[in-house]
Amino acid sequence: MGFLWGGILMSKRNYHDLSINERAIFNQRLFKICIYTAMIIIGIILIFPYFYMVMKSLMSSEEVVGPVKLFPNKLMLSNYVDLFTSNNKYLKAALNSLYIILFNIIAVPLSASIIAFSFAKLKWKGKNLMFALMMSTMMIPPTVTQIPLYIMYTNMGWIDTLLPFTIPNLFGGGAFNIFLIRQFMKGIPRNIEDAARIDGASTFRIYWNIILPLCKPVLIYIMVTIFIVNWGDFYGPLIYMSSSDAPRTLAYVVFLDSTESAAASQMAHMRMAGGVFMTIIPGILFMLFQKQLIEGVTMTGSKG
Repeated sequence: MGFLWGGILMSKRNYHDLSINERAIFNQRLFKICIYTAMIIIGIILIFPYFYMVMKSLMSSEEVVGPVKLFPNKLMLSNYVDLFTSNNKYLKAALNSLYIILFNIIAVPLSASIIAFSFAKLKWKGKNLMFALMMSTMMIPPTVTQIPLYIMYTNMGWIDTLLPFTIPNLFGGGAFNIFLIRQFMKGIPRNIEDAARIDGASTFRIYWNIILPLCKPVLIYIMVTIFIVNWGDFYGPLIYMSSSDAPRTLAYVVFLDSTESAAASQMAHMRMAGGVFMTIIPGILFMLFQKQLIEGVTMTGSKG
């Protein structure tokens, strides 16, 4: 069997007749071909379930629950319109999800950056101890605090409301967010702050006008992460929005419809459209902010 490699027909030449340099080039190109082939196969395997879901979302309900098929007889683009027009629960759930996301996208970066600024740039007694205590909270499993939080929210009257997903995040949204911003801020040269203080800038103005704009990469990373986490969260609503009249998020509604047998057969195409809609938004965000996400993580890891 002959090999056509780099424009050279090797049908009349044996591998052992090649020179050392030709063998090295041949082996290198063969290795690249094998790697690329393996990556393509793995990519197809990973993409196929999503592609199958997209195709199912463009079918009628009968086609979805019928015999297995890959392509629809007729593209039902109206499924995505009906997702928010035929049933108000999807529209209301989407609005609730957007409200939670919008609140947290603003509240978490601001509160976490203020706390991180105190740890990174200010001097006060007990700072290192408080930072160590804050970081130690990351070692506590979420399941340990789940029951105490539920009891506390019940006593406060927050169950079956959106408050458990908004108000607690006014305190930084978790130790990890504060840690990321603190590490980023520690890499900002102190002479910038000193120059601002000489010009008469207050501590808050240094934070707001100088430090915070320089933290844009890590802030974008946190904001996108907050969006993805809250957009696909159904476990939290499953715990705190158990009653039938409670406000629900879009991920929770899609989850409930997937567990109800009646909805599973009658609205199968709607569930598929909802699943595609739930996944395509984070994908678009990642493509738009891919550079900032990578920059935020790498710069945070290399500073401090």
